Amino acid sequence: MTTNTALLDFQIVPNASPMPEAERLAAFENLGFGTLFTDHMAVVHWHVDKGWHSPEVSARKPFQIDPAASVLHYAQEIFEGMKAYKAADGRITLFRPEENARRFNRSAERMAMPDVPEELFLKAVEELVKIDAKWVPEGEGSLYLRPFMFASEAFLGVRPSREYVFCVIASPVGPYFKGGSKPVTLWVSEHYTRAAPGGTGAAKCGGNYAASLLAQKEAASRGCDQVVFLDAAEHKWIEELGGMNVFFVMDDNTVVTPPLSGTILPGITRNSIIKLAGDNGLDVIERPYSFDEWMADAKSGKLREAFACGTAAVVAAIGTVRHPGGEFVIGNAGTGMETETLRNQLTGIQRGSVADTHGWVKEVTRA
Repeated sequence: MTTNTALLDFQIVPNASPMPEAERLAAFENLGFGTLFTDHMAVVHWHVDKGWHSPEVSARKPFQIDPAASVLHYAQEIFEGMKAYKAADGRITLFRPEENARRFNRSAERMAMPDVPEELFLKAVEELVKIDAKWVPEGEGSLYLRPFMFASEAFLGVRPSREYVFCVIASPVGPYFKGGSKPVTLWVSEHYTRAAPGGTGAAKCGGNYAASLLAQKEAASRGCDQVVFLDAAEHKWIEELGGMNVFFVMDDNTVVTPPLSGTILPGITRNSIIKLAGDNGLDVIERPYSFDEWMADAKSGKLREAFACGTAAVVAAIGTVRHPGGEFVIGNAGTGMETETLRNQLTGIQRGSVADTHGWVKEVTRA
Protein backbone atom coordinates (compact mmCIF):
# COMPACT_ATOMS: atom_id res chain seq x y z
CA MET A 1 0.00 0.00 0.00
CA THR A 2 1.34 3.41 -1.00
CA THR A 3 0.99 6.15 1.57
CA ASN A 4 -0.29 9.57 0.46
CA THR A 5 2.95 11.60 0.51
CA ALA A 6 1.09 14.68 1.75
CA LEU A 7 0.20 12.71 4.87
CA LEU A 8 3.91 12.50 5.69
CA ASP A 9 4.27 16.28 5.79
CA PHE A 10 3.96 16.84 9.52
CA GLN A 11 3.28 20.36 10.67
CA ILE A 12 6.04 21.08 13.18
CA VAL A 13 5.03 23.50 15.95
CA PRO A 14 7.87 23.83 18.50
CA ASN A 15 6.90 24.04 22.15
CA ALA A 16 6.93 27.72 23.15
CA SER A 17 7.68 26.82 26.78
CA PRO A 18 10.06 23.82 26.81
CA MET A 19 11.46 22.52 30.06
CA PRO A 20 14.39 24.71 31.14
CA GLU A 21 17.72 23.09 30.30
CA ALA A 22 18.97 23.12 33.89
CA GLU A 23 15.78 21.41 35.07
CA ARG A 24 16.05 18.77 32.36
CA LEU A 25 19.69 18.01 33.16
CA ALA A 26 18.88 17.76 36.86
CA ALA A 27 16.10 15.27 36.08
CA PHE A 28 18.57 13.20 34.04
CA GLU A 29 20.64 12.67 37.18
CA ASN A 30 18.05 10.21 38.55
CA LEU A 31 16.08 8.71 35.69
CA GLY A 32 13.33 6.29 36.61
CA PHE A 33 11.00 4.68 34.11
CA GLY A 34 8.05 6.42 32.48
CA THR A 35 7.68 9.39 34.82
CA LEU A 36 9.53 12.15 32.93
CA PHE A 37 8.31 13.24 29.49
CA THR A 38 9.74 15.28 26.63
CA ASP A 39 8.50 18.63 25.35
CA HIS A 40 6.57 17.38 22.31
CA MET A 41 4.23 14.74 20.93
CA ALA A 42 3.21 13.61 17.44
CA VAL A 43 -0.51 13.34 16.68
CA VAL A 44 -2.50 12.18 13.63
CA HIS A 45 -6.30 11.86 13.42
CA TRP A 46 -8.48 9.33 11.57
CA HIS A 47 -12.11 9.62 10.48
CA VAL A 48 -14.15 7.04 8.64
CA ASP A 49 -14.86 9.54 5.83
CA LYS A 50 -11.42 11.18 5.61
CA GLY A 51 -8.97 8.50 6.67
CA TRP A 52 -5.75 9.71 8.31
CA HIS A 53 -5.32 13.48 8.36
CA SER A 54 -3.75 16.50 10.11
CA PRO A 55 -0.32 15.11 11.08
CA GLU A 56 1.38 17.38 13.60
CA VAL A 57 4.24 17.54 16.06
CA SER A 58 3.54 20.07 18.78
CA ALA A 59 3.84 20.71 22.50
CA ARG A 60 2.91 17.78 24.70
CA LYS A 61 -0.45 18.56 26.28
CA PRO A 62 -3.59 16.83 27.59
CA PHE A 63 -6.21 15.50 25.19
CA GLN A 64 -9.74 16.85 25.35
CA ILE A 65 -12.12 13.94 24.82
CA ASP A 66 -15.85 13.58 25.31
CA PRO A 67 -17.05 11.61 28.37
CA ALA A 68 -18.74 9.27 25.91
CA ALA A 69 -15.52 8.64 23.92
CA SER A 70 -15.49 5.02 22.84
CA VAL A 71 -12.13 4.24 24.43
CA LEU A 72 -13.51 5.01 27.89
CA HIS A 73 -16.34 2.50 27.54
CA TYR A 74 -15.23 -0.20 25.10
CA ALA A 75 -11.44 -0.05 25.44
CA GLN A 76 -10.44 0.24 21.81
CA GLU A 77 -6.82 1.11 22.51
CA ILE A 78 -3.44 -0.28 21.45
CA PHE A 79 0.17 0.78 21.97
CA GLU A 80 3.80 -0.02 21.24
CA GLY A 81 7.03 0.24 23.18
CA MET A 82 10.32 1.13 21.49
CA LYS A 83 13.47 3.12 22.22
CA ALA A 84 15.83 5.66 20.70
CA TYR A 85 19.50 5.37 21.63
CA LYS A 86 22.47 7.72 21.56
CA ALA A 87 25.56 5.96 20.20
CA ALA A 88 29.05 6.78 21.43
CA ASP A 89 29.66 8.82 18.26
CA GLY A 90 26.58 10.96 18.95
CA ARG A 91 24.23 9.38 16.39
CA ILE A 92 20.65 8.75 17.48
CA THR A 93 19.25 5.42 16.36
CA LEU A 94 16.13 3.24 16.53
CA PHE A 95 16.11 -0.54 16.82
CA ARG A 96 13.95 -2.44 14.29
CA PRO A 97 11.23 0.26 14.23
CA GLU A 98 9.52 -1.25 11.21
CA GLU A 99 8.75 -4.34 13.33
CA ASN A 100 6.97 -2.12 15.86
CA ALA A 101 4.94 -0.61 13.02
CA ARG A 102 3.93 -4.05 11.76
CA ARG A 103 3.03 -5.37 15.20
CA PHE A 104 1.04 -2.20 15.87
CA ASN A 105 -1.09 -2.94 12.82
CA ARG A 106 -1.58 -6.58 13.81
CA SER A 107 -2.88 -5.29 17.14
CA ALA A 108 -5.09 -2.79 15.31
CA GLU A 109 -6.59 -5.56 13.18
CA ARG A 110 -7.40 -7.67 16.25
CA MET A 111 -9.07 -4.70 17.96
CA ALA A 112 -11.09 -3.71 14.85
CA MET A 113 -9.16 -0.45 14.44
CA PRO A 114 -7.76 1.14 11.26
CA ASP A 115 -4.19 0.33 10.33
CA VAL A 116 -1.58 3.07 10.45
CA PRO A 117 0.49 3.08 7.25
CA GLU A 118 4.01 1.94 8.10
CA GLU A 119 5.56 5.06 6.57
CA LEU A 120 3.28 7.27 8.66
CA PHE A 121 4.08 5.36 11.87
CA LEU A 122 7.82 5.66 11.26
CA LYS A 123 7.60 9.31 10.22
CA ALA A 124 5.72 10.22 13.41
CA VAL A 125 8.33 8.47 15.55
CA GLU A 126 11.29 9.97 13.71
CA GLU A 127 9.93 13.52 13.71
CA LEU A 128 9.36 13.34 17.46
CA VAL A 129 12.86 11.98 18.08
CA LYS A 130 14.39 14.72 15.92
CA ILE A 131 12.66 17.61 17.66
CA ASP A 132 13.36 16.13 21.11
CA ALA A 133 16.86 14.84 20.30
CA LYS A 134 18.35 16.52 23.38
CA TRP A 135 16.11 14.29 25.51
CA VAL A 136 17.94 11.11 24.45
CA PRO A 137 20.22 10.24 27.39
CA GLU A 138 23.81 9.15 26.95
CA GLY A 139 25.34 6.08 28.55
CA GLU A 140 22.96 3.41 29.82
CA GLY A 141 19.81 5.51 29.46
CA SER A 142 17.52 5.66 26.44
CA LEU A 143 14.47 7.50 25.15
CA TYR A 144 11.43 5.27 25.54
CA LEU A 145 8.88 5.88 22.80
CA ARG A 146 5.20 5.12 23.22
CA PRO A 147 3.14 5.11 20.01
CA PHE A 148 -0.53 4.50 20.81
CA MET A 149 -3.98 4.76 19.26
CA PHE A 150 -7.40 5.13 20.84
CA ALA A 151 -11.03 5.40 19.77
CA SER A 152 -12.25 8.99 20.16
CA GLU A 153 -15.78 8.98 18.75
CA ALA A 154 -18.46 9.98 21.27
CA PHE A 155 -21.10 7.26 21.29
CA LEU A 156 -22.51 4.52 23.49
CA GLY A 157 -22.91 1.39 21.42
CA VAL A 158 -20.90 -1.77 20.91
CA ARG A 159 -19.28 -1.31 17.50
CA PRO A 160 -15.94 -0.07 16.18
CA SER A 161 -15.43 3.67 16.53
CA ARG A 162 -15.57 5.93 13.47
CA GLU A 163 -12.83 8.22 14.82
CA TYR A 164 -9.36 7.53 16.23
CA VAL A 165 -6.27 9.38 17.44
CA PHE A 166 -2.75 8.09 16.81
CA CYS A 167 -0.11 9.64 19.03
CA VAL A 168 3.56 9.21 19.96
CA ILE A 169 5.00 10.45 23.24
CA ALA A 170 8.50 10.01 24.65
CA SER A 171 10.11 9.49 28.05
CA PRO A 172 13.84 9.43 28.91
CA VAL A 173 14.41 6.34 31.04
CA GLY A 174 16.93 4.46 33.13
CA PRO A 175 16.74 0.76 34.13
CA TYR A 176 13.26 -0.82 34.15
CA PHE A 177 13.88 -2.79 37.35
CA LYS A 178 15.10 -1.14 40.53
CA GLY A 179 18.62 -2.32 41.16
CA GLY A 180 19.54 -2.38 37.49
CA SER A 181 20.66 -5.66 35.93
CA LYS A 182 20.60 -7.91 39.00
CA PRO A 183 18.59 -11.17 38.63
CA VAL A 184 14.86 -10.83 39.20
CA THR A 185 12.55 -12.88 41.40
CA LEU A 186 9.32 -14.20 39.91
CA TRP A 187 5.94 -15.26 41.29
CA VAL A 188 3.99 -17.99 39.48
CA SER A 189 0.32 -17.06 39.45
CA GLU A 190 -2.00 -19.85 40.55
CA HIS A 191 -5.35 -18.04 40.17
CA TYR A 192 -4.96 -15.61 37.27
CA THR A 193 -4.30 -16.06 33.57
CA ARG A 194 -3.16 -13.44 31.09
CA ALA A 195 -4.92 -14.62 27.93
CA ALA A 196 -6.95 -17.47 26.45
CA PRO A 197 -7.03 -18.99 22.94
CA GLY A 198 -9.02 -16.72 20.66
CA GLY A 199 -8.50 -13.75 22.96
CA THR A 200 -6.27 -10.71 22.68
CA GLY A 201 -3.04 -12.19 24.04
CA ALA A 202 -1.09 -11.50 20.84
CA ALA A 203 -2.31 -7.89 20.67
CA LYS A 204 -0.56 -5.11 22.57
CA CYS A 205 -3.70 -3.60 24.04
CA GLY A 206 -4.15 -1.92 27.39
CA GLY A 207 -6.79 -4.39 28.55
CA ASN A 208 -4.24 -7.21 28.65
CA TYR A 209 -2.09 -5.21 31.03
CA ALA A 210 -5.01 -4.06 33.16
CA ALA A 211 -5.99 -7.70 33.62
CA SER A 212 -2.44 -8.52 34.77
CA LEU A 213 -2.22 -5.87 37.48
CA LEU A 214 -3.91 -7.85 40.26
CA ALA A 215 -1.56 -10.77 39.65
CA GLN A 216 1.38 -8.36 39.58
CA LYS A 217 0.19 -6.89 42.88
CA GLU A 218 0.09 -10.40 44.31
CA ALA A 219 3.65 -10.96 43.11
CA ALA A 220 4.85 -7.72 44.69
CA SER A 221 3.24 -8.67 48.02
CA ARG A 222 5.48 -11.75 47.99
CA GLY A 223 8.63 -9.78 47.33
CA CYS A 224 8.76 -10.60 43.62
CA ASP A 225 9.62 -8.37 40.67
CA GLN A 226 7.27 -9.92 38.13
CA VAL A 227 4.48 -12.46 37.73
CA VAL A 228 4.63 -15.58 35.53
CA PHE A 229 1.41 -16.57 33.79
CA LEU A 230 0.44 -20.14 32.95
CA ASP A 231 -1.92 -21.11 30.13
CA ALA A 232 -5.67 -20.66 30.60
CA ALA A 233 -6.75 -24.10 29.35
CA GLU A 234 -4.64 -26.53 31.40
CA HIS A 235 -2.93 -24.10 33.77
CA LYS A 236 0.37 -25.94 33.44
CA TRP A 237 2.31 -24.39 30.53
CA ILE A 238 4.58 -21.36 30.91
CA GLU A 239 3.38 -18.48 28.74
CA GLU A 240 5.02 -15.16 29.57
CA LEU A 241 5.62 -12.65 32.32
CA GLY A 242 3.43 -9.64 32.97
CA GLY A 243 5.22 -7.71 30.26
CA MET A 244 8.05 -9.90 28.94
CA ASN A 245 8.80 -13.12 27.10
CA VAL A 246 10.85 -15.84 28.77
CA PHE A 247 13.73 -18.15 27.75
CA PHE A 248 15.28 -21.26 29.34
CA VAL A 249 18.95 -22.18 28.71
CA MET A 250 19.69 -25.91 29.08
CA ASP A 251 22.94 -27.77 29.77
CA ASP A 252 23.02 -29.23 26.22
CA ASN A 253 23.26 -25.80 24.51
CA THR A 254 19.57 -25.73 23.67
CA VAL A 255 17.38 -22.75 24.50
CA VAL A 256 13.65 -23.29 25.03
CA THR A 257 11.00 -20.58 24.72
CA PRO A 258 7.19 -20.91 24.63
CA PRO A 259 5.77 -20.85 21.08
CA LEU A 260 3.65 -18.05 19.64
CA SER A 261 0.24 -19.67 19.75
CA GLY A 262 -1.96 -16.57 19.85
CA THR A 263 -1.88 -16.11 23.62
CA ILE A 264 1.68 -14.71 23.82
CA LEU A 265 2.83 -11.31 22.64
CA PRO A 266 5.28 -11.72 19.73
CA GLY A 267 8.12 -9.71 21.23
CA ILE A 268 10.58 -7.92 18.94
CA THR A 269 13.27 -8.42 21.58
CA ARG A 270 12.23 -12.11 21.69
CA ASN A 271 12.69 -12.44 17.94
CA SER A 272 16.06 -10.70 18.11
CA ILE A 273 17.26 -12.98 20.92
CA ILE A 274 16.28 -16.06 18.90
CA LYS A 275 18.39 -14.84 15.97
CA LEU A 276 21.38 -13.88 18.13
CA ALA A 277 21.28 -17.16 20.06
CA GLY A 278 21.33 -19.03 16.75
CA ASP A 279 24.31 -16.93 15.63
CA ASN A 280 26.07 -18.02 18.81
CA GLY A 281 25.60 -21.71 18.03
CA LEU A 282 22.70 -22.31 20.41
CA ASP A 283 19.77 -24.43 19.26
CA VAL A 284 16.61 -22.45 19.96
CA ILE A 285 13.49 -24.60 20.35
CA GLU A 286 10.05 -23.04 20.45
CA ARG A 287 7.89 -25.53 22.31
CA PRO A 288 5.50 -25.75 25.26
CA TYR A 289 7.39 -25.88 28.56
CA SER A 290 5.49 -26.79 31.71
CA PHE A 291 5.89 -25.39 35.19
CA ASP A 292 6.55 -28.91 36.53
CA GLU A 293 9.30 -29.33 33.94
CA TRP A 294 10.74 -25.97 34.96
CA MET A 295 10.93 -27.00 38.60
CA ALA A 296 12.41 -30.44 37.79
CA ASP A 297 15.01 -29.04 35.38
CA ALA A 298 16.07 -26.38 37.86
CA LYS A 299 16.43 -28.98 40.62
CA SER A 300 18.42 -31.44 38.48
CA GLY A 301 20.71 -28.78 37.04
CA LYS A 302 19.56 -29.45 33.49
CA LEU A 303 18.34 -25.85 33.42
CA ARG A 304 21.42 -23.64 33.66
CA GLU A 305 19.89 -20.21 33.14
CA ALA A 306 16.59 -18.46 32.55
CA PHE A 307 15.90 -14.91 31.50
CA ALA A 308 13.08 -12.59 30.54
CA CYS A 309 13.24 -10.07 27.73
CA GLY A 310 11.34 -7.09 26.40
CA THR A 311 11.86 -3.55 25.13
CA ALA A 312 11.71 -1.97 28.58
CA ALA A 313 13.93 -4.37 30.53
CA VAL A 314 15.92 -5.67 27.49
CA VAL A 315 17.28 -8.90 29.05
CA ALA A 316 16.81 -9.71 32.74
CA ALA A 317 18.23 -12.82 34.37
CA ILE A 318 15.81 -14.86 36.49
CA GLY A 319 17.34 -15.91 39.80
CA THR A 320 14.52 -17.17 42.03
CA VAL A 321 11.03 -18.48 41.30
CA ARG A 322 8.37 -18.46 44.02
CA HIS A 323 5.03 -20.28 43.84
CA PRO A 324 2.26 -21.30 46.27
CA GLY A 325 4.15 -24.51 47.12
CA GLY A 326 7.54 -22.94 47.84
CA GLU A 327 10.40 -21.61 45.74
CA PHE A 328 13.42 -22.71 43.73
CA VAL A 329 16.54 -21.08 42.30
CA ILE A 330 18.00 -21.32 38.83
CA GLY A 331 21.69 -22.17 38.68
CA ASN A 332 23.43 -20.13 41.36
CA ALA A 333 20.60 -17.54 41.31
CA GLY A 334 22.91 -15.20 39.43
CA THR A 335 23.27 -14.02 35.85
CA GLY A 336 24.42 -16.85 33.58
CA MET A 337 27.03 -16.65 30.87
CA GLU A 338 24.63 -16.98 27.92
CA THR A 339 22.26 -14.43 29.43
CA GLU A 340 25.10 -11.95 29.89
CA THR A 341 26.43 -12.57 26.38
CA LEU A 342 23.06 -12.10 24.72
CA ARG A 343 22.32 -8.97 26.73
CA ASN A 344 25.69 -7.44 25.85
CA GLN A 345 25.28 -8.32 22.18
CA LEU A 346 21.78 -6.89 21.97
CA THR A 347 22.51 -3.67 23.86
CA GLY A 348 25.77 -3.30 21.94
CA ILE A 349 23.95 -3.47 18.61
CA GLN A 350 21.32 -1.02 19.84
CA ARG A 351 23.98 1.47 20.98
CA GLY A 352 26.37 1.03 18.07
CA SER A 353 29.27 -0.65 19.87
CA VAL A 354 28.65 -4.10 18.32
CA ALA A 355 28.42 -4.70 14.56
CA ASP A 356 24.85 -4.79 13.26
CA THR A 357 25.06 -7.77 10.91
CA HIS A 358 21.27 -8.09 10.62
CA GLY A 359 20.53 -4.51 9.53
CA TRP A 360 18.39 -3.82 12.59
CA VAL A 361 19.54 -0.29 13.44
CA LYS A 362 17.96 2.74 11.78
CA GLU A 363 19.73 6.08 12.03
CA VAL A 364 17.54 9.09 12.85
CA THR A 365 20.13 11.83 13.31
CA ARG A 366 23.86 12.02 12.64
CA ALA A 367 26.46 13.29 15.10
